[in-house]
Parts: sequence; structure tokens; C-alpha cells
Amino acid sequence: MKLTKETRVAIVGGGKMGEAMLAGWLASQHGVLEYWGIENFTVVEPSRERRETLERSYQIEVKDDVSELAQADIVVLAVKPQQMPEVIGPLTSAPLFSGARAIGEDTPATEGAEEPLVISIAAGVSTAKIEERAPFSLRVVRAMPNLPLSVGEGATGLSAGKQAHRNDLEAARELFAALGEAVIVEERLMDAVCALSGSGPAYFCAFLEAEIAAAQKLGLGYEAAYGLALQTFFGTAKLLEQTGETPEALRRAVSSPQGTTLAGLEAFQRAGLADVVEKGLFAAEERSKELSQCL
Repeated sequence: MKLTKETRVAIVGGGKMGEAMLAGWLASQHGVLEYWGIENFTVVEPSRERRETLERSYQIEVKDDVSELAQADIVVLAVKPQQMPEVIGPLTSAPLFSGARAIGEDTPATEGAEEPLVISIAAGVSTAKIEERAPFSLRVVRAMPNLPLSVGEGATGLSAGKQAHRNDLEAARELFAALGEAVIVEERLMDAVCALSGSGPAYFCAFLEAEIAAAQKLGLGYEAAYGLALQTFFGTAKLLEQTGETPEALRRAVSSPQGTTLAGLEAFQRAGLADVVEKGLFAAEERSKELSQCL
């Protein structure tokens, strides 16, 4: 498929990630998304409180049941892995997929290309697991975005299911590239993407919290510590992006012999920083694999 000014997107799940994507896409000036408005989106959210919040905040159509979906070119499944089993059935029974149901399960995806593309952001849930649940050929792309996409600075890994076409994957990449960095990877690596960038904002915040706490013990007030630490992270990321330097090269440039930076880095090394980070990512990847058992 190809994104156009008229492309309709249904977001199933109006939680933090669902709202983050909606806010990011509505604000995006990237390519065709520059012309998108609230008329391009529908949200499905069972919680009455969340529906009212989204309707009030975005003046957008919000349905309470996925089985009510009648029109969409792309369906984004923004639900938790544990909720996927209760979503797939009603979704494939919705008016949205009436054409595919009429044709039957043995129809090649090329013949049902007019049916909606399904993009799942559920951690650990493979495209194969979703395809197995559908009574007909379903075009599925798996995406692993992170929360900064709400401000146009997200990081998303993408992979295609067996029935998805190359232009489906490109459409999904364009959709998420409008919200930051979007990278296509083999699906076997999506658990690693989840561990690295999907969970990454929490790691960043945990390290930031630890730095602020340590700075306060050194005598700085919270506001000064927070401002200096946050700007240091932000400025370093921007410097790496604009100069193209590797993290190693910049680290070495900042580390003067017998200086304060080197003293701090050596203390990190003695405390096992690299080992701690590796264990964290490996644990997150393993949990992502465990979540695949939800379907």
C-alpha cells in the first residue's frame, strides 16, 4: 500500500502508546502526513474515561469496541501483549474485513490487497502468531516504537509478516519515520529492538535519576542537578547526531589523561557498568520472548 492524503488509520488501544502515536502523527510535518488531520484517524478504546479524554483532547472519533470498525486502510494494534487474544477475533469479524471473509482463508494476500494492513506494536508477539489467529490471509507488520515518538523523536524497529508486501513495510516505515528514526530489521531481532530502544527511555530515566541523586549528595539542589544532567544528555546526543562521531570517539575526546572524566569512567568500569547494561538488555529481551506465549 501507499500512504496518501486520504489514508485512514484506526488505532486500537488509546493508552499511553496509542495516544503518543496519535499526537505524533497529528503534529507531524513529514511527507504526506503534513496533510493529515483528525479525519484520518479513528481510535478504539474500551475505557469510557479514556474515550472521553481522547475525544476532549483531540476532537477525534473514538469507538468503544473494535468490532465496530468499518473503515480503515491501516489498523494499528496498540494493546498489551496479554490483550492480543481478545482483540484479534473481534477485529477480523469487524465490517472492516468483510471482503476478506467472503473470499476465504486460502486466498493469497495479493488478491486481498485492498483489505487493511495490520501493524502491531505488542512487545514479543510475532507476526506469525497474529496471522495464525486470522481466518484469512492477513497482512501484518510488526513495529516496536518507543514513547518519545509523541514529540517526533521516537525510535522504531519494523519487520514484515509472511503475507505483507514490500510496499506495506515501506508504508509502515514512512508512518513511523514521521515520528523519528525507523529501522527495518529481521523479525528474529525484534526482541533485541524491544530491549534496546523499546525499553530504552526507562533506562535513560533510571540513569538520570541516579545521577541527580548522586549530585544532590555532592551538594547541588534538585533543580540545578536535573537541569544540568538533562541538558548534558540532550546536548551529547545532538553532538553525536550532527558530527557523526562514534560514542567511543567522543568519549575519548572528553577524557583527558588523569582528568576528572577518566576518574569517573574508571569508577563506572570497576562497578561493572558494561556488565550491568548487558544484563539489563538480555533480561528485557528474554521477557520479550516470554510474551510471545500470550497468543
